[in-house]
Amino acid sequence: MIVGCVLLACTLLVGASSGSRAGQPLKTSCRPGFSQNFYTVIVPRDVLHGQSILKVKFEDCQRSREVGFVSSDPNFSVRADGSVYTEQEVANLSEPVQFMVTARGLHDPHIWETTVKLALAGHLHPPPLSKIGFEEMLSRVWESQPRVIKFSRRHQRASSANSLRRQKRDWVIPPINVPENSRGPFPHMLVRIRSDQDKDVGIRYSITGAGADQPPSGIYNIDPISGNMFVTQPLDREERASFHLRAHAVDMNGNQVENPIDLYIYVIDMNDNRPEFQNQVYNGSVPEGSKPGSSVMQVTATDSDDSTTANGMVRYRILSQTPHSPIPNMFTINSETGDIVTVAAGLDREKVSQYTIIVQATDMEGNLNFGLSNTATALISITDINDNPPELTVRTFAGEVPENKVNVVVTNLTVVDRDQPHSPNWNAVYRIVSGDPTGHFTIRTNPITNEGMLTVVKPVDFEMNRAFMLTVVVSNQAHLASGIQSSLQSTAGVTISVQDVNEPPVFPVSPKMIRFEEGVPAGTTLTVFAAQDPDHFIHQIVRYSKLSDPANWLKINRTNGQITTMALLDRESMYVKNNMYEATFLAYDNGKSGSPQASGTGTLQIYLIDVNDNAPVLIPKEAQICERARPNSRINITASDADAEPNVGPFVFELPSFPASIRRNWTISRLSGDYAQLRLRIPYLEAGVYEIPVIVSDSGNPPLSNRSLIRIKVCPCDNNGDCSATGAVAAAGLGTGAIIAILICIIILLSMVLLFVVWMKRREKERQAKPLLIDPEDDVRDNILKYDEEGGGEEDQDYDLSQLQQPESLEHIINKPTGVRRVDERPVIAESQYPVRPSVPHPGDIGDFINDGLRAADNDPTAPPYDSLLVFDYEGSGSTAGSVSSLNSTSSGDQDYDYLNDWGPRFKKLADLYGGGEDD
Repeated sequence: MIVGCVLLACTLLVGASSGSRAGQPLKTSCRPGFSQNFYTVIVPRDVLHGQSILKVKFEDCQRSREVGFVSSDPNFSVRADGSVYTEQEVANLSEPVQFMVTARGLHDPHIWETTVKLALAGHLHPPPLSKIGFEEMLSRVWESQPRVIKFSRRHQRASSANSLRRQKRDWVIPPINVPENSRGPFPHMLVRIRSDQDKDVGIRYSITGAGADQPPSGIYNIDPISGNMFVTQPLDREERASFHLRAHAVDMNGNQVENPIDLYIYVIDMNDNRPEFQNQVYNGSVPEGSKPGSSVMQVTATDSDDSTTANGMVRYRILSQTPHSPIPNMFTINSETGDIVTVAAGLDREKVSQYTIIVQATDMEGNLNFGLSNTATALISITDINDNPPELTVRTFAGEVPENKVNVVVTNLTVVDRDQPHSPNWNAVYRIVSGDPTGHFTIRTNPITNEGMLTVVKPVDFEMNRAFMLTVVVSNQAHLASGIQSSLQSTAGVTISVQDVNEPPVFPVSPKMIRFEEGVPAGTTLTVFAAQDPDHFIHQIVRYSKLSDPANWLKINRTNGQITTMALLDRESMYVKNNMYEATFLAYDNGKSGSPQASGTGTLQIYLIDVNDNAPVLIPKEAQICERARPNSRINITASDADAEPNVGPFVFELPSFPASIRRNWTISRLSGDYAQLRLRIPYLEAGVYEIPVIVSDSGNPPLSNRSLIRIKVCPCDNNGDCSATGAVAAAGLGTGAIIAILICIIILLSMVLLFVVWMKRREKERQAKPLLIDPEDDVRDNILKYDEEGGGEEDQDYDLSQLQQPESLEHIINKPTGVRRVDERPVIAESQYPVRPSVPHPGDIGDFINDGLRAADNDPTAPPYDSLLVFDYEGSGSTAGSVSSLNSTSSGDQDYDYLNDWGPRFKKLADLYGGGEDD
């Protein structure tokens, strides 16, 4: 096949049974057949006889099938490899041609078919397709469709299985092409389905499949009598690219007259979709200084139209560039792939950091007259490279620093860098290349300002160096770009002046250690602990004082630092740790003009050498032993000595010769250098407590001795050699009489407790048995309720009690206008006179007296609470007292007090007074 003759590649149109859109491969299991159901080829008119125009591909899943190809058009033939070639010159063809290619197995009856549609180019070198030209071609293809489709006849087999006979064309059913977006009118007739038997019997036609009686149903229908097939509405290829229907022919009784035939309907694409960019804004970047041809980014637009036709072929171009610096066309775009690349050199981030590119995508292979377009924005950021070395702002910096100070910023080194801030190309790195051999200074970079902070990290001494001359170099974290040289201004000098300050006196050796024996008497000179003043150029006087002396043993001469003792030095003191005593002293100068005094401290360590000044002490102080001598009845003794080697053990233990009973009853045997055993010399010793003196001597030179007492309890023992309880008491010094006295006291105490309990129970019984003097029904004790809270409820917490008090002055009331008075104020009028009770009351006038008092209180405006409303706290329900509602102050009538006679003798007097009792 001559590849140069093909102007447009073949495309696969998906079968209607799949229901998928065109251009999407079927993901099904392998089935034998053609790889495509429909081939479209546009060829020039100069294709000569015998030249290949395309190659159909047949999928043989078994890889062993022998297949032969046959063309339904005698003007075209198919070779064994699937190549389709012309039997005559294509220039002789005046109309578009459509024919079938059939594949048949040589050893089986299976048949596979595909459709080839051939369109002719108008010229030898055809110009680009225009929209109108393509639609005209499709219209001609539409008009060239067969008007009548007949049901196929039975296939006639050849006599030989290895040979194929060309069949008549009436059983080859070409596909039906329908342009999308047709404006109608609808229904629009497509073809007529006809059976050869319609002359003999009455035929009824019908169609089935997706688009007819299956979703989406109603797109196609057929006249059952005439067989005319119609499309009822506009089609959209992007929604569905093809349909597969089946035509049926039955008689009046519904019996099948013809075998069903397959109808393939392909929707012809129109340019009805604009290219769509995947993003409206694309972001890309390119380093500054890039060479022409450097890739920047890619933009992509897709078109829903058929990508195998000009309708879906998208081309790109750049509409504008902003800004136009240094030239208006710094970038170009690949029209087919959408790749944006640089065209010219001169990208400089310091001048232009970002470009805005408007990209246009147009279908119809970029034909602006007929194609549909869309635009997108490409933002191209110019990334920074280190093409600008840092430059110090001045050639010489100056600063000063006090001596003996660290972490002090001497001066700030300012730098200028035009690269992108806060990036490795901008971040400055400072180095000291000369002038500081001992490393007194370092330069830290301020991350915000990029300045170099020259800092003291090692103290400087004015007496040794009064000034420093440093040379510093600045660079970036990132290396300079290729071809970029360092600037002369990247190096500068720094002059540092050292300021003299008043330095404190310094003890040459601190801590200073000296050695002395303990026991040195007071007034002994130990050493001279003197300090030196570092300020050599200024004469100052140094004075001394004691800062820390835990035991207060030492004193220091104020002028020369001589150390003497004030007390005896004792190595065994609690202030001595590991034979070492420490004291701290202060040295200070008198300062100089404008500077305060400076002081320094020094530590003196005194190592105390031990002398034998502590006698050993016996351990333990108490012990116990059985009254009868037994093999295991021994007491182990040792001693402790506050001194150190060699003034401690081995110790010597011995009993004194006086009194004589000590050595007669006891004996000591040596166990080791530090231990001995004390035991009974006699077989039996009466139980009791004995204080045994023991003389202990150490190994000092001369040795020291100590007479110590050990308290030994001698007691009867059981079989195990342990003291019994009785024996322990006896050994404690309590005799039989003391034990009996203790038991008697315990018995008396228990008897007293028992008598008190019996008395209390008897009294309780008497109280319960004693009768009441009054009737239980009249016992008023049951009516007394006790309340634990002294305050009221929540409602009486906010009362102003001052209103219930007598005002000290009545001026504010007297001066009020006439007729204006608060109801809670005391009226300024004469107080009412209440009746006076006779000195000798008579039972008959008590009622009159009460009534008179009530009337006077009711009519007295000066009586509290001055006609104001009082709220009393509710004390709860359930009181056993009767109702008091009958106690009305304004009630009239005589009160009967005779019931007081029933309350017992305690209320007899009250009954005589108020009850109107009998006269004597």
